[in-house]
Amino acid sequence: MAPSMRDVQLTVTGKSSSAADDDIDGAGEEVRLLDSYDEVNLDKLGENLRRIQVRVTGMTCAACSTSVEGALMGVNGVVKASVALLQNKADVVFDPSLVKDEEIINAIEDAGFEAELLSEPAASRTNPHGTVVGQFTIGGMTCAACVNSVEGILKNLPGVRKAVVALATSLGEVEYDSSIISKDDIANAIEDAGFEASFVQSSEQDKIVLGVVGISGEMDAQFLEGILSKLHGVKQFCFDRVSSELEVVFDPEVIGSRSLVDGIEGGSSGKFKLLVKNPYTRMTSRDLEESSRMFRLFTASLSLSVPVILMRVLCPRIPLLYSLLIWQCGPFQMGDWLKWALVTVIQFGIGKRFYIAAGRALRNGSTNMDVLVALGTTASYVYSVCALLYGAVSGFWSPTYFETSAMLITFVLLGKYLETLAKGKTSGAIKKLVELTPATATLLVKDKGGKVVGEREIDALLIQPGDILKVLPGTKVPVDGVVVWGSSHVNEGMVTGESAPVVKEIDSVVIGGTINLHGSLHIQGTKVGSNTVLSQIISLVETAQMSKAPIQKFADYIASIFVPTVVTMSLLTFFGWYVAGVLGGYPEEWLPENGNYFVFSLMFAISVVVIACPCALGLATPTAVMVATGVGANNGVLIKGGDALERAQKISHVIFDKTGTLTQGNAKVTTVKIFNEMDRGEFLTLVASAEASSEHPLAKAILEYARHFHFFDEPSNTSEFQAYSEQAKFSGWLHDVSDFSVLPGKGIQCSIYGKWILVGNRKLLTENGITIPSNVENFVVELEESARTGILVAQDNIVIGALGIADPLKREAAVVVEGLIKMGVKPIMVTGDNWRTARAVAKEVGIQDVRAEVLPAGKAEVVRSFQKGGSVVAMVGDGINDSPALAAADVGMAIGAGTDIAIEAAEYVLMRSNLEDVIIAIDLSRKTFARIRWNYIFAMAYNVIAIPVAAGVFFPFLKLELPPWVAGACMAMSSVSVVCSSLYLKRYKKPRLTTILEITIE
Repeated sequence: MAPSMRDVQLTVTGKSSSAADDDIDGAGEEVRLLDSYDEVNLDKLGENLRRIQVRVTGMTCAACSTSVEGALMGVNGVVKASVALLQNKADVVFDPSLVKDEEIINAIEDAGFEAELLSEPAASRTNPHGTVVGQFTIGGMTCAACVNSVEGILKNLPGVRKAVVALATSLGEVEYDSSIISKDDIANAIEDAGFEASFVQSSEQDKIVLGVVGISGEMDAQFLEGILSKLHGVKQFCFDRVSSELEVVFDPEVIGSRSLVDGIEGGSSGKFKLLVKNPYTRMTSRDLEESSRMFRLFTASLSLSVPVILMRVLCPRIPLLYSLLIWQCGPFQMGDWLKWALVTVIQFGIGKRFYIAAGRALRNGSTNMDVLVALGTTASYVYSVCALLYGAVSGFWSPTYFETSAMLITFVLLGKYLETLAKGKTSGAIKKLVELTPATATLLVKDKGGKVVGEREIDALLIQPGDILKVLPGTKVPVDGVVVWGSSHVNEGMVTGESAPVVKEIDSVVIGGTINLHGSLHIQGTKVGSNTVLSQIISLVETAQMSKAPIQKFADYIASIFVPTVVTMSLLTFFGWYVAGVLGGYPEEWLPENGNYFVFSLMFAISVVVIACPCALGLATPTAVMVATGVGANNGVLIKGGDALERAQKISHVIFDKTGTLTQGNAKVTTVKIFNEMDRGEFLTLVASAEASSEHPLAKAILEYARHFHFFDEPSNTSEFQAYSEQAKFSGWLHDVSDFSVLPGKGIQCSIYGKWILVGNRKLLTENGITIPSNVENFVVELEESARTGILVAQDNIVIGALGIADPLKREAAVVVEGLIKMGVKPIMVTGDNWRTARAVAKEVGIQDVRAEVLPAGKAEVVRSFQKGGSVVAMVGDGINDSPALAAADVGMAIGAGTDIAIEAAEYVLMRSNLEDVIIAIDLSRKTFARIRWNYIFAMAYNVIAIPVAAGVFFPFLKLELPPWVAGACMAMSSVSVVCSSLYLKRYKKPRLTTILEITIE
C-alpha cells in the first residue's frame, strides 16, 4: 500500500491549502511578511544557498557518477554538485528561490537513477547566519502607531535581525538568533510594551523517523494520523504502512522530539509503541540490503549456469545423460532447448539490471561498464540463437556459446557482490563512531521545585538540552554535557585518541560516547543530536569521504572515453581476425571444431569487450580516501576532504604558532618587578583590573596570579576559574575600569580612577611616546633570553613595573620538530611575541627559521611568502588569531583544544592536541597516495595487458587465448582487487618517533 501523506497547517495567515502539497522536507514553508521585506533588502545570493544530500541508487562506476553530476549541474539554480559513488550519495548546493528539492530529485530520476532525499544536518535547516524566523500573534494593536511601536521594540532587542508587523492579520514575524534570545523573551518584550503576544510557529524544522509498533489495520493508521493532526508543532507527516515507519517534520521551537513521541504514545493510551530510527543505522541496513540482493542474484545465476556448463563439459562423458541431450525434439535437440531456456532466464531475468543501467547511460549520452557487459553477453546470446535457427533451416549446425553468456553474467555478479562487501568495509570507521553512542539513557525526573522524584529510561535520540541524566560506572555518556553532581574518571580515548582517563568533577565538560569508569555522575545535557562532538566528527568524516581528490579527475576523464575506446578496439579485433582469415592470413586449423572465421573472430571481440574494466580506475581513489579518512579519525586526526589529503603528502614546510601549539597554552606568571614605591598587592590589583576584560591567555594568567596572591587559593578547574573571571569585577577587590580597548599584537589600554594605564609590550609603550628606562629594558631582556615573555605596565606615561610570563613547551615539541626534519619537512615558528623570547623557544625545540612580532594578518603573509617559491605549506595553530593563516595555508591543521574558528578554517583537526599527530597526518597522507598510485598502476596495467591478450595478440605465437567467460571473471576480480588494495590501509600503524629519528633502543 502506498504511504499516506498528510500536512498539518498551523499558520493563521490565510495561506492557501495548496501549500499542503509541499514536500516533506519543508521546502514550501512560507514566511510571507519577511519575504516581502527581503524584496527591498535582498541578501547576497551566496548567503541564501541551501545544501541537501540525496541518496542515488543504480550507479555502478565512475561514468555513472559523472552522468549524475552533469544532470544536476544542468539544473538552473544548482551551484555545486558532488556525487560519491561509494556512498551512493549526491551533495547538492542550490538556490532555493530558483529550484526546489523535487526538481533536483526529478533531474536525477530523469537521468535514469533512483533518488531519495536524505535528512539534512540540523545546521543546514536554519535560516542564513544561524537565525530563526518566528511568527507571533499580537493582540491589542489598533493603528499604524501601534505597529511602529511594536516593530521598534522588536528591532531593538539583542539578537533580533529583522521584524515586520502586520496590523490586518495581527501577526508579527521576527528573524532572530536563537542562541542570543529566545521566543519567550520576544513575547515578554511585546507584553511589557502593553500588548498581548503568543508564539505561533517558526521557520525551524526538524525531522524524525519512528518505527511504529501496534498498527494492525487501516483503523489504527487513521487513529495515528488523527493524533498527529492534533499535536501542536507538527508540520507534516508520512506513514508508510508497508515498513511501519512514521516520518514527522516538526517545529523544534514548539515541540521537542521527546514531547512528540510522548504525545503520540499518550494520545494512543499506550496502544502504539514508538522506536526512534537512527539515520546512520537505516543507511547501513540499506547497504546490507544491497549486498544481500547482489548475493541472491549471484546465487540464482550460478544455480542456472551450472547445468549449462555441465551439459557442455560433463554430460558428453555420461552416455545416458548424453543420449537424452541429443534426443531430437522438434527442430532442435533437447540439450539446445534446455540451454536456450536456462540462459534466456539468466540473460533477460537476472541480467535485466545490466540492460536497464546500460540504457540509462546511453539515454544520457554516456557509457559505463554495464554497456560493455550488456554488449558482450548480448553478442554471445544472439549469435547462439542465430546459430540454432540457421542450423534448423540449413542443416549446418555451428557450435553455440550459451554458456559464455551465462558465465559472464555470473562472474560479473560475483564481482559486484564481493565489491559491495569490500566497499562496505571502507566505511567501517563511521559505523564504529555511530556505535559509540548508547541506545538509551537514564533521565532524572524532577518536580517543579527541582527535586528528583524518579528515573526514566529514554531513547538516547530523544534527549533534549537541559535534561539531567544519570551515568552509572561502566556505561557510556549519552550526550555532550556538564557534570552537575558526582566525580569520576572518564575514558575519552574513543573520541580524542587520548589513552589516559580524564578526571571529571562538578562543572567538568563531558563528551557523548565516552565511557564513565568509576563513580556515578549526573550530567546536564548541553548539546544533543547533530550538535554533539561525536555527531560533528561523523559529519566531518562523511563530508571528507564525499569529497573528490584532484587526482580522481584523471580517472573520471579516462572513464568518460574508456567504453567507446574499448568498443572500437573490439570492432577492430573482430574485423582484423575476420578479414585476415578470409584472406588466408592464418591456417584453418586455428578454427574451433565446426567453427568458421566469423565465430572465431567474434569470440576474440567479445573477450575484449568484457575483459576491459573501467570500474577499477573509478574505485582507485575514492576507496583509498574513504579508508584513510576513517583511519585518521580512529587515530585522532580528522581530515576534511580528499583534496586536503592529497595536498598533505606534498608538504615541504610546516609553520607552527608558538602559544598553545608548541607550548602548552597554560601561561603562568613567574616574575613580578615594581619600579616605583607602589605596594606589590596594589600593583597586582591595578594590572589585574586592567586585564580583567581581556580574553588573551596572558591576561588570564595575570588575573589568576593576582587572585592567588590576594586570596591564597586556586580555582579547582578551568570552568570554575572562567566563571570567577566573569564575576571578579563585582567581588570588591578589582577597580572599576573605563575606556578599555584591546590593541592586537601590542596589549591593552584603559583608564582607572582617571589614570591612563597601558599593559603590553615595548611597541605599545614606544608608540605612546613612553621612554623605557635602561634598568627596565635590561630586566625585560633577561626575561626574554630565558624564553619568558616580558609584560610592561605604565601609568600616566611612566613605566611602573613588569611581569615575566612563562608558557612551558609541550614535551613532544622538540622530538616532533626533529622528526619532521628527518622526513624532509622544514619547520618554521611564527609568533606575535618578541624576537628574544621567540629565538629562545625556537632554540629549545630545534627550529632554525623564526618569524617574531608578527600580527595575525601578518601570519597569513608569512604563509604566502613560502607559497610564492612553489612550496606546499602547512600551518599548525589553535587560536582565532591563527585562522587567517590556517585558511591561507595549503593545509591548515588546527589543534583540537583550540577555538571553533581555528577548527573551521583548517583542513585537518588534531583531536588530541598532540603535535605527534602532525607527523601522523603527513605520514598517513603519503601512505594513502602511495596506495592510490599503486591502485592506478594496477588498474592501468590490467587493462593494458588484459585487452591485448583478450584480442588474441599472442595467439599466433603462444596459442594463448581467453574465452569470454574467463575474460569476464578477470574483469570482475580486477575491481575487487583494487578495493581490497585500498582496504590494506586499515592496517596502518602510526609511525614510531624512534623509527623516524633512527633511535635504537637496547
